[in-house]
Amino acid sequence: AEKRIADEKRLRADQFPEDAGPLAHPVRPSSYIEINNFYTATVYEKGAELCRMMLTLIGRDAFRKAMDLYFERHDGEAATVEDFVRCMADASGRSFDQFFRWYEQAGTPIVTVKGEYDAARRTYAMRFTQATPPTPGQEIKQPVVIPIAVGLIDRSGEEIQASAQDNAFSHGVFALTGDTQTLTFQNVASAPIPSVLRGFSAPVKLDIGYSDEDLVTLLRHDADSFNRWQSAQQLAVRALKRSVASVRAGTGPVQDHLLPDALAAAVPDEAERDPAFAAYLLALPRDNDIAREIGHDIDPDAIHTARAALRAQVSERMSPILSNLPVARATDESYSPDAASAGRRALRHAALYAASDADSTGVKRVERFFDAADNLTDRHAALIALHDKPGAMREGLFAAFEYLYRNEPLVLDKWFLLQAGIPERETLDRVRKLMTHPVFSLTTPNRVYALIMGFAQGNPREFHRPDGAGHAFIADLILEIDQRNPQVASRLATAFRTWKSLEPGRRAHAKAALERVAGGASLSRDVADIVNRTLA
Repeated sequence: AEKRIADEKRLRADQFPEDAGPLAHPVRPSSYIEINNFYTATVYEKGAELCRMMLTLIGRDAFRKAMDLYFERHDGEAATVEDFVRCMADASGRSFDQFFRWYEQAGTPIVTVKGEYDAARRTYAMRFTQATPPTPGQEIKQPVVIPIAVGLIDRSGEEIQASAQDNAFSHGVFALTGDTQTLTFQNVASAPIPSVLRGFSAPVKLDIGYSDEDLVTLLRHDADSFNRWQSAQQLAVRALKRSVASVRAGTGPVQDHLLPDALAAAVPDEAERDPAFAAYLLALPRDNDIAREIGHDIDPDAIHTARAALRAQVSERMSPILSNLPVARATDESYSPDAASAGRRALRHAALYAASDADSTGVKRVERFFDAADNLTDRHAALIALHDKPGAMREGLFAAFEYLYRNEPLVLDKWFLLQAGIPERETLDRVRKLMTHPVFSLTTPNRVYALIMGFAQGNPREFHRPDGAGHAFIADLILEIDQRNPQVASRLATAFRTWKSLEPGRRAHAKAALERVAGGASLSRDVADIVNRTLA
């Protein structure tokens, strides 16, 4: 479950915005201006999701048979996507003609689900509708094949063993192929709560009318771990949307008790079963995640204020609970890289973050944790816990980390990245100063990605400063880096891909910065392609 959540978080953070913006393109583009610009999340992450959907549709045995056939036929060849998909079809006996649209169409499908319970007939009908928004160069979209893993639970949280007589439904997976289809379950004793898209069975957006109570029940009882986590995320997103609207109206963040109470009820049991999963439950959506859910007229300052307030509320509720869980308390357990040990560390780190938000005692606890740590993972976790808390303690830990790893440039990339993400007005000056650090060089891509891309993509509050200074800074660097490494410069330019979703003031600054880059002398084809598509 943890790996699936990590995959999905990366997909939504990197690929969904690509699909929703001016840089949208199919997994297998039919044309291009500069091929270097297609080392993208769509080609790689979404492309991997397509392989996973094939496995979901035909099952593990047929998928293994198809892979064996693929290697037998094409070992030593420059094989194509068509070759790969044809092996899936030949090994399974299933047509993949419609499925191939996933490779040809850009955009993220939106699946809308409506449920209706008929008490007299003891049936529950689920009406699925799919639609993919227009993308550049593709106004009209055809329906794709979407495998939707489905389950039902009752109001007490028990899994309902219901059957559906439908050729499109097999082994808990419904294959949505048309614009609209209905799946009907029989012998359903009471109105259920549907658990939809289990395991994130397809890279789509889901529109389903859950109540807050439905989400709390799914969080506590769903047999699918991914959907338990997703329910917690949805509760957080709802609370944050309300709070952002309140902040922008001038009335301050909204106090939310539903999410903290739901986590307080769920996390202790999850911590005993799977500490790593419990740690994921405690992590709120990031600022960029919230902006993506809001979708338009984005004010990063309001989002940051709302998220900080909710994080404080969750921490206040959860810190005492976590401190009483043996698995979440700091121990003298020696470091081991195995999964179980990593899971316990993850939960201890989550408890550390919560404590650092709760009170000054928790901040001192972070310092003690850092001093006692014997491994990079724990020391890095301490920096994360304090990275948005200004003061001498934070700066002291950053200095100590730098000294310990002064001869490890790849570790210092983590140090650069964390500082680039500090959500404070002084961070732009901090980044400029860090560019003079002995380890940093604009000619080393990893340094640029850590510090400069870390600021542009990982710190929306400061990149999208209301004065436009963040946009101007990145525009200057795109033009400078383009003279020696167009590929790195073009990747940096993708940080502007969501500029049209900003509120008008910030949007104007971003547009001015992009137009200045577009007008640069001797601009590379790499950067010109990205910037012109972003402005289009």
